[in-house]
Amino acid sequence: MLIARYAISGEIFYGVLEGDKLHRLAGTPFASFDRSGVTDRLDAAQLICPVEAPRIFGVGLNYVAHIQESGAKTPETPLLFMKPSGTAIGPGAPIVYPHEGKNVHFEAELAVVIGKTARRVTKADALGYVLGYTCANDVSERVIQKVEMDQGALLVGKGFDSFCPLGPVIATDLDPTNLKIGARVNGETRQASSTSDLLFGVADLVAYLSSAMTLLPGDIIITGTPSGVGPVVPGDVVEIEIEGVGVLSNPVVAERP
Repeated sequence: MLIARYAISGEIFYGVLEGDKLHRLAGTPFASFDRSGVTDRLDAAQLICPVEAPRIFGVGLNYVAHIQESGAKTPETPLLFMKPSGTAIGPGAPIVYPHEGKNVHFEAELAVVIGKTARRVTKADALGYVLGYTCANDVSERVIQKVEMDQGALLVGKGFDSFCPLGPVIATDLDPTNLKIGARVNGETRQASSTSDLLFGVADLVAYLSSAMTLLPGDIIITGTPSGVGPVVPGDVVEIEIEGVGVLSNPVVAERP
């Protein structure tokens, strides 16, 4: 099932995407998949961020090939950080290249959408708390990130407004252990990998996070990026593609004076 969050006629709805039709849900997919009976045309709607202002948990150095290309030590536990809710934008929305930006990178990532409250869940049960999966772009300003990490912190380098595009839809019933994932910049392939290269899989991450904190419906876990990350500049268009989900496309624009 493909679940979209979309705007139409000045209102926002969730709907099940089937072909070129959006079948409105009576509420949100975090409550039920009951349909309202109203159908909207996809070409008349604007797909927006799949979750409004989510909590976003990030994972660093979580693809084996990316760890190798970074020359970093393999983490013994998930290397976690958070991105502010203001980083979340939807398909087609601009990634704003900030005034402070000197070396801004794209990062293709599988995003996990938590579907129900989870606390101290086991790895065996963890996927039962997942609503579905979407594409994410963990945009990062590397100069600021390095200064922060040298001081044992990480926030602003990954926390600028618009630095976490998500979408285009939430795909349910996927096996997250072996999905093709990649990124293109201006149509040129920059990343091509599979979630089979993850160091800590989705079930590991849900179980680990929920051992410390209550995960809530609508929380997002972005699971790390494969090898091949690189810079973008204003004027570029970044596409993140994940098997079974689709393509998330966002232009890069310069911050206005």
